[in-house]
Amino acid sequence: MNIEIFQFKVEPANVTLNEQTISKWFEKYVTDETDLVVLPEMWNNGYALPQLHQIADQDLTQSYAFISKLAKQYQVDVVAGSVSNSKNNHIYNSAFTVAKDGTLINSYDKVHLVPMLDEPKFMTAGSVVPEKFKLTNGVEATQIICYDLRFPELLRYPAKNGAQIAFYVAQWPEVRASHWLALLQARAIENNIFIVACNGCGDDGNTLYAGKSVVINPNGEIVAQLKEKEDHLTCDIDVNEVEQQRVAIPVFDNLRPELYKY
Repeated sequence: MNIEIFQFKVEPANVTLNEQTISKWFEKYVTDETDLVVLPEMWNNGYALPQLHQIADQDLTQSYAFISKLAKQYQVDVVAGSVSNSKNNHIYNSAFTVAKDGTLINSYDKVHLVPMLDEPKFMTAGSVVPEKFKLTNGVEATQIICYDLRFPELLRYPAKNGAQIAFYVAQWPEVRASHWLALLQARAIENNIFIVACNGCGDDGNTLYAGKSVVINPNGEIVAQLKEKEDHLTCDIDVNEVEQQRVAIPVFDNLRPELYKY
């Protein structure tokens, strides 16, 4: 499975420029071999939080139309990061995935809003956990957003139910870059799962983002990784490694949920 990760600087409150960047990168980097493209968190407006009540997407209308057109044009699935999204009079941090035929195959609203970036002051937390969904090629996946990475309970559920890849999209800050990699590797190891993580980069005037987008195999080993600057990452993975790892280390067969406490 050939995956393309786009790590770029999201311009706050400038959806037009961000869409132009994504379109240019599709044209430059997507090839006939590409199966799937991954975008970062909040790629439409970035963390222009005080302005979101005016500029957030409405029910994913603009974001989905834009991504759907690219998915069909280039015949690739797109894990479309996440966007600021207004629905039911609330603003959410909404992730979604589009199949190469243009259909919406998954959506998820960020459950844990990050206090360090003031998300709870301007956005509403989702109330539904991430589910497993099927990519065009039949691979089972799930997608999770940034601060959610610090809560291992979220991935355990879809992984236990067969997800082979977890896509994490983020605007993770440089000041906590070491946490980013350590937590991603932990999620891969404890769930015997591929981790594909796309982060933003650059300085938006308030926060310096870490970059360091990465692909990690089910044994917790880094397959490929970017540095802190704008760049793309092309990586081939064999999802059969997931089942091999789960046979070798059968953690899901050995769970004792009746004993676990908080």
